[in-house]
Amino acid sequence: MKAIILSAGQGKRLLPLTEKLPKCALEIAGRTALEWQLHEIARCDIDDVVVVTGFGADIVDAIVARQSDITVRTLYNPFFSQCDNLGTCWIARAEMDRPFVIINGDTMFESAVLQKLLDTSSKKPITLVTDSKHEYDDDDMKVICDRNQLMRVGKELSLTQVNGESIGIMAFRGDGPNQFSAKIEYLMRRGQGIRKWYLSAIDELAQEGRVDTCSIEGLSWCEIDDRTDLQRAATIINAWYPATEPLASRSR
Repeated sequence: MKAIILSAGQGKRLLPLTEKLPKCALEIAGRTALEWQLHEIARCDIDDVVVVTGFGADIVDAIVARQSDITVRTLYNPFFSQCDNLGTCWIARAEMDRPFVIINGDTMFESAVLQKLLDTSSKKPITLVTDSKHEYDDDDMKVICDRNQLMRVGKELSLTQVNGESIGIMAFRGDGPNQFSAKIEYLMRRGQGIRKWYLSAIDELAQEGRVDTCSIEGLSWCEIDDRTDLQRAATIINAWYPATEPLASRSR
């Protein structure tokens, strides 16, 4: 199984921290965000990782070059400043040649989250990882599910119907890679595809009955959008390794 990490963005909500550093290169609990992702991915059944870069690509290349416990390479999106992450997926479509997972570059997760997705069997070709909470805000990527089947995903769904949120990780098996690639191509050729999130493609595929969900309720993850998230991420990550990996040993 391949993993594609979408790390082309700058992370402008974290300025001035991201004035020269991409969001994925910010340090959290002694390692960069990307290094934490690769650390957890290396503990799962993943044999190849592609990091799609853009802003600060040379910095990300240097992080990747330091890795020794996992096979990882980068792919540069030269149009990162003109497109949203649907365009980044379009750049990576040639890598969607076998079963793979997509991981948002700002999603921190313990390895159990990814491994649960990999261990989940589904009748659908696409599986979206979801979690749930008591309340959702405008920034949450909300979902509407019917049992395990995804019906809709988006930020503007009616709160009266929402019953979960996407955490920014999903798997494509069987014909899923072809279906996703075709939908990306379709959207990029029409309207404002270059300004869309890739989850707009998943939303359309869900309405065609092609997407299941994998709930990871009770497992640990977080998203990094602003400074508050950055501080929270450090607390969460420290809880993953309270005794076995002291903070001082994490710096590289």
